[in-house]
Amino acid sequence: MADYTHGTGIQYHLGIKKGDVGRYVILPGDPKRCEKIARYLDNPRFIADSREYVTYTGFLDGEMVSVTSTGIGGPSASIAMEELFACGADTFIRMGTCGGIALDVMGGDVVIATGAIRNEGTSREYAPIEFPAVANMEVVNALALAATQLGKRHHIGVVQCKDSFYGQHSPETKPVSHELHQKWEAWKRLGTLASEMESAALFVVASYLGVRCGSEFFVVGNQEREAAGMENPILHDTQTAIEVVIQGMRNLIAADSYKKKR
Repeated sequence: MADYTHGTGIQYHLGIKKGDVGRYVILPGDPKRCEKIARYLDNPRFIADSREYVTYTGFLDGEMVSVTSTGIGGPSASIAMEELFACGADTFIRMGTCGGIALDVMGGDVVIATGAIRNEGTSREYAPIEFPAVANMEVVNALALAATQLGKRHHIGVVQCKDSFYGQHSPETKPVSHELHQKWEAWKRLGTLASEMESAALFVVASYLGVRCGSEFFVVGNQEREAAGMENPILHDTQTAIEVVIQGMRNLIAADSYKKKR
């Protein structure tokens, strides 16, 4: 691969280099969430702001932890993971928002992904479609424990990933509406918890790189509850998801520290 930064060691998209980030990284989508998350770290410092990628680094329970936004979707998320990995990161938690699919998932809940439906394009450039997109169970367990510790209503299971937000929310307007409706019904019948846009790519890229990755989401609302005439609160404050991801990272750091001492 050509060196687009002329030997500086600075990553082309993120604008970071080795030493700028810790092994543990929180991955929100929205750049504006980075500073808010970084406030939970000790001695946070701003590292870089490049394109959709904003990075902060600080410390959590004595370990260097970074926060890097990924923007929307698999392509930008995979770039972030590759470049963070090149700078020494090996443990990632995606934190974002999702829309519920299963009827018991409602606005304000937290969803923790064990795996993701690869209904997007990025992961196909890393692995054949038969290869599953699965979360690392150490990360899943740390997040599940965090949600329980904080008393947050949560769900654990499979999520669906797509590339088109409006393909989900107004499929009838698209030329491939029949296919979109048909697959959505399949996701519902299979008990899929929610829909989002990054986890499938991140999980597959993590498998390829040999690193750990998990995801947790704040549920904004649930279109299936709306369609069924059920209560469907629409909420946008991601504070709950931030609290869970910080506690989840603390749990993971503690578990890693315990393993080192054994």
